[in-house]
Amino acid sequence: MGCDRNCGLIAGAVIGAVLAVFGGILMPVGDMLIEKTIKKEIVLEEGTLAFKNWVKTGTEVYRQFWIYDVQNPQEVMVNSSNIKVKQRGPYTYRVRYLAKENITQDPEDHTVSFVQPNGAIFEPSLSVGTENDTFTVLNLAVAGAAHIYQNAFVQSVLNSLIKKSKSSMFQNRTLKELLWGYKDPFLTLVPYPVPTTVGVFYPYNNTVDGVYKVFSGKDNISKVAIIDTYKGKRNLSYWPSYCDMVNGTDAASFPPFVEKTRVLQFFSSDICRSIYAVFESDINLKGIPVYRFVLPSKAFASPVQNPDNHCFCTEAIISKNCTSYGVLDISKCKEGKPVYISLPHFLHASPDISEPIEGLNPNEEEHRTYLDIEPITGFTLRFAKRLQVNMLVKPARKIEALKSLTRNYIVPILWLNETGTIGDEKAETFRKQVTGKINLLGLVEIILLSVGVVMFVAFMISYCACRSKKVK
Repeated sequence: MGCDRNCGLIAGAVIGAVLAVFGGILMPVGDMLIEKTIKKEIVLEEGTLAFKNWVKTGTEVYRQFWIYDVQNPQEVMVNSSNIKVKQRGPYTYRVRYLAKENITQDPEDHTVSFVQPNGAIFEPSLSVGTENDTFTVLNLAVAGAAHIYQNAFVQSVLNSLIKKSKSSMFQNRTLKELLWGYKDPFLTLVPYPVPTTVGVFYPYNNTVDGVYKVFSGKDNISKVAIIDTYKGKRNLSYWPSYCDMVNGTDAASFPPFVEKTRVLQFFSSDICRSIYAVFESDINLKGIPVYRFVLPSKAFASPVQNPDNHCFCTEAIISKNCTSYGVLDISKCKEGKPVYISLPHFLHASPDISEPIEGLNPNEEEHRTYLDIEPITGFTLRFAKRLQVNMLVKPARKIEALKSLTRNYIVPILWLNETGTIGDEKAETFRKQVTGKINLLGLVEIILLSVGVVMFVAFMISYCACRSKKVK
């Protein structure tokens, strides 16, 4: 009977050891199964989970606008005073609701090409007013023409047309006109062919962004969704070297198995450049663990602080010999118009940029850009892209509307907040198909390992106790 008992204890210990070993073996095997499944479903080809969501996002994306309403236009024009602004908003549009078009797979180089149609639908229930609300804003045509045509004789001619059209440094425009375009009275008088419709985002509706060509990930999952070319080019032809490169994805997704140490590169056609985000914190989004990546202040730093930004410094006087920071000159990709991009309210900008503007209140929480990435799949499940559109205005002796200015201004026009969050239904599906399966497999591994270890230890203790009694 003692032998039977000893055999039973030994058998139990063996079973425990087997369970522990099996649990240990299951861990790498389970990880391999997860990796294999993820790699299969992340590839951008017909039939995969990633492709379905990539063609048309299931997330509702909104773009909110806050307009800087100028409170003292006459003071500025006559005395070159500080510009006093009051932000008004949000005015909300639904965007990115149209599916990608002209999707073409290239099996030889494992790429997918497409265009992204643009469209914006006004959402009255999410806005503080209507598209007919009126604002006092910078006159885009006057400021732009004075910058592009700096010859004294040409400016004299332009001045006569500006006066004839009764235009000035500032103008009153509705929200719809400012965003999507209006016939400018000054430009319509120019005697040679020039575009006469002006708007911050003109043209937008019924246009397309692209052609994009991205890697499908079929041959190399670490390249999935990374942009190969934009409009047929790997370089934008706006700037030399690094600033000219199209790097990363479009930020809707990234290659899977994202680590916290990774720097996420993504391209934004809005600002004509690639930019990047770095890890900040762990977040729980609707029961899904995600990594929050944020746009660092270094992305808008001066070339002195960040040499990668050297090609965005184009005006030695405006930038104080490239020591000013917080704004990027993107005029080279805006047909020469003096457009500058910054974070809202000049967040992280040098004091010389914001000092001539009163009424700004930069706030890190409200005005920064972030991406919430599910690390296993690389999918962006929530994001907030926040940018400010500004325009440079300089004194111009021959243009009456600008001749009294005694300093340069980078005038804020508006700032936008483009956001998207995975919906409740999509989140539940994601938890079941991805997070739930991973958690279940991990739980089984832990249970098997734990039970095996406990059984082995318990039976070995019992066996030892039994043996010691027998010796006595």
